[in-house]
Amino acid sequence: MINLRVHVAPVGYEVDRIVLPAKQLRADKVCLLIHENPSVDKAVPFYEKITQKLEKLGITVTTEHHNRLDLFNIIKSVKQLIEQERDNIVYVNLASGSKIQAIACMMACMMFNDSRNVNPFYVEARDYVGFSGKPISTGIKEIQNMPTYEIKRPEKRHIDALRIIKENNGKISKKEMAEIAKEQKLIVVNAENESQATFASLDKNIINALETQWHFVKVNKIGRTRWIEITKEGSNAAEFLI
Repeated sequence: MINLRVHVAPVGYEVDRIVLPAKQLRADKVCLLIHENPSVDKAVPFYEKITQKLEKLGITVTTEHHNRLDLFNIIKSVKQLIEQERDNIVYVNLASGSKIQAIACMMACMMFNDSRNVNPFYVEARDYVGFSGKPISTGIKEIQNMPTYEIKRPEKRHIDALRIIKENNGKISKKEMAEIAKEQKLIVVNAENESQATFASLDKNIINALETQWHFVKVNKIGRTRWIEITKEGSNAAEFLI
């Protein structure tokens, strides 16, 4: 099996810091991360230059659109590319876009490198010329490989539970959550007092982790009903975990 060398690179105001590493590291394909609204994106001319140069080198160019101002949207885009290219060797360029794109790219590398095939790198420019409608740097001086220390993410059952809450407009009764969790086998109950055991299993295996460990939900009692409600942290996490 041949593993392709795939580069993931946000497009900002750089050309050489995308093209030259792709050439030097012998990329087979480069996926360019493009802002979802080209009409307000000053980087469009750079995307066109980059594409032309890469295609002249015989490198396949693909694109992925996202909101370049939204941290969680960027993480989701990179996550999807990592999953899509799980059988290939993935190199993620941390130097070619904005600071928020660099942060999001590094976070995605640290959270979703399950196949150990993801390699983030930073490219030091040879010269910086400032932004005036032209690339803000020229040439490259050095390519630095970055360590991929793991960022822990929730277990699959906790992500599935978060999805259930989000799909119910971010709020669900504990009783309804217990029924759905049991149906989807997120919890398993074998006891004489099935109702009591179900709630206990839901608390122990799902709610406690989501509420106290991850702060993704909060539980409120209104009247006799306990409601599980997604928090802002949970809503943000759902953007790229689900």
